Amino acid sequence: MRPRALVYGDVDLNMIDGSAIWAQGMVQALARAGCEVTLVLKAPIRTGRLVDPLRALPGVTVRSPHAEGLFDAPMAPRHAAAILAQIDAENPNDLVVVRGRRLAGKLAAGPLAGRLWTYLTDVPQSAAEFSASAKGELRRIADASRVLLCQTEELRGFLESAVPAAAGKSALFPPVVVLSGLEPRAPGAPDGPLRLVYTGKFAPRWNTYEMTSLPRLLAMRGVDAELHMIGDKIHDDPADPGFATRMRTALETAEGVIWHGGHPRAEAMRLTTTCDVGLSWRDASMDASLELSTKVLECGTLGVPVVLNRTPMHERLLGTDYPLFSATEDDVLDALTLIGKNPDVYTLAADRCRTAATEFTLDAAAERLRAYLSQAFPEPSQAVLAVKQRPLRVGVAGHDLKFCTRLLDYLRSRSDMEIRVDHWPALKAHDEKRSQDLVDWADVIICEWCGPNALWFAARKRPDQRLVVRLHRFELYAPWPKQLDIDAVDRVICVSPHYTDLTRELTGWPASKVATIPNWVDDTQLDRTKLPGAEHHLGMIGIAPSRKRLDLALDVLEELRRDDPRFTLFVKSKLPWEYWWIWQKQEERTHYEKAFRRIRRSHLLSGAVVFDSYGRDVASWLRRIGFVLSTSDDESFHLAPAEGMASGAVPALLPWPGAETIYDPRWIHDAPSAMAASISTTVAQNRWHQDRELARAQVRTAYALSEVCRQWTDLLTA
Repeated sequence: MRPRALVYGDVDLNMIDGSAIWAQGMVQALARAGCEVTLVLKAPIRTGRLVDPLRALPGVTVRSPHAEGLFDAPMAPRHAAAILAQIDAENPNDLVVVRGRRLAGKLAAGPLAGRLWTYLTDVPQSAAEFSASAKGELRRIADASRVLLCQTEELRGFLESAVPAAAGKSALFPPVVVLSGLEPRAPGAPDGPLRLVYTGKFAPRWNTYEMTSLPRLLAMRGVDAELHMIGDKIHDDPADPGFATRMRTALETAEGVIWHGGHPRAEAMRLTTTCDVGLSWRDASMDASLELSTKVLECGTLGVPVVLNRTPMHERLLGTDYPLFSATEDDVLDALTLIGKNPDVYTLAADRCRTAATEFTLDAAAERLRAYLSQAFPEPSQAVLAVKQRPLRVGVAGHDLKFCTRLLDYLRSRSDMEIRVDHWPALKAHDEKRSQDLVDWADVIICEWCGPNALWFAARKRPDQRLVVRLHRFELYAPWPKQLDIDAVDRVICVSPHYTDLTRELTGWPASKVATIPNWVDDTQLDRTKLPGAEHHLGMIGIAPSRKRLDLALDVLEELRRDDPRFTLFVKSKLPWEYWWIWQKQEERTHYEKAFRRIRRSHLLSGAVVFDSYGRDVASWLRRIGFVLSTSDDESFHLAPAEGMASGAVPALLPWPGAETIYDPRWIHDAPSAMAASISTTVAQNRWHQDRELARAQVRTAYALSEVCRQWTDLLTA
């Protein structure tokens, strides 16, 4: 069946601006991705220029609560939340796509929670603006959302660091540009008067009033120019009460300004193709914005280069040498004057904008949504349904489920399975009635950890019921495996071949009972563009306890910095004194005191080790990391190198027992000096890009979340 999507934006579709264009693009992309879409309108329709094209799309329904008598004015968020819940109750939807923080906050506590695909833009744009109430609201929204759609990588990273609940749920959904059948502007430099164009709202920080002076000022430089302005939304600014009057007067009377008023999007884009240069020059206060202007991408798609502010985001989009970056009015005039004198500059700018826009087409957006939808709604399996001729009932029991969160998400998303969780408050504490209810209900029980939970369920499972136990390094040396009735267990799962062999050896369990399903890596979440300079950045995730061997990582860093001071070590971890059971041991304290003293005193290490706080924003943190180190004495799997590989970093491991059964031996080095030599050679010989692509391909084949979930599905239906 096609997923059913309910879409609502806290935007007025009578006016053309970026948020209205978002609603139109989102509906089109969802429909093309295979959804049945219902768009609910915020305000009564006075003009159909944005809505009429959507009504004509197959599989799209446009509902106006105002025309249906459900509401008689533009809806406030609390009214919209009630109306959306009412419409969904009539015919439930699989996903509810909403834009608007206040609206999402209202929906987070209602019946649509858990199905929200929340598109966030109106969030605080800096850490200083993040109040406790804003964090609390965004945390509730993240908890209630199945997916958080972020317009840019910058916004996603900022959100994940500020709101940990967003990590693992955030997904990129950049602006969508639809050509609507228009032909782009013909290539070539301007011929005749320089035709400038602006589309969108008129507001102070968008410099729209300042733009109206450009034709007059260019004329003073001998450049014949005219400015075409398209839109009818003039903001009333409380901080500048006279702005709306000044803006309207300039639109109507300024020299060289042609005001076209509001138009359907297709007509606005057609007018843009008749012009030479787009304007997206904004006040410097907006340079830190985490959003990407839709009009920049639209102009690029239409072959029209854009004057815009120089920001890190725009530099990544267009290149640091893009010729039309402008910060001041003089910069804008200089850039436009240069175009008139040097056709090659115009051609370069147009090509850069056109190339950048290719990643933001409707087809690209639909393909991105198809991938998200396939993850959220896996196809039911006949093999699963055949086990019991109904959805398979799977119970999960354990005191600490942090290692199976994504597996649980996946199992819950399957329509051919029902999932119940028996979460034990502590290792040996649980509600016996709830656990017995799980025994009475489930077809398969998964015990996370081979602890008291496994002993309890092994003693009580039904003869027709399968019991799977996942064993970690922690339990292998504890008393519980020796007490477990292995005859009552169908399969014990270890995360690596080395620990599978070790478990068989130490327990004497039959080899057929012990199998390997590796830890998973959320490769889609981790696959993000690296930041400049990443090839000189080493990373460690977790440095406690001392067997993680921070001291050996410092050896590697010192070796590298003898020849190249650009190498830096980034450590993402809780510090050892934050673990009381570690810091109370004298040998642990001695190890770290020596390491930190060494960092302070070594001229090679001082200022070259950065400690970042522990948190769930690993995917964002890894954007700056080019090599992920594993210098431990021993590990059962060590997920950090695999996460690094999925992010596009190169793994570098010392030979802890079993490492070669998990990672390609090419990444394993005999000693810190050999590891440093390999890293140095990789960078010096420009092999970093080649090696990181190989590493990424390896981790996707072996440990991608989809592959590991497939193995678990096969196990549950065996």
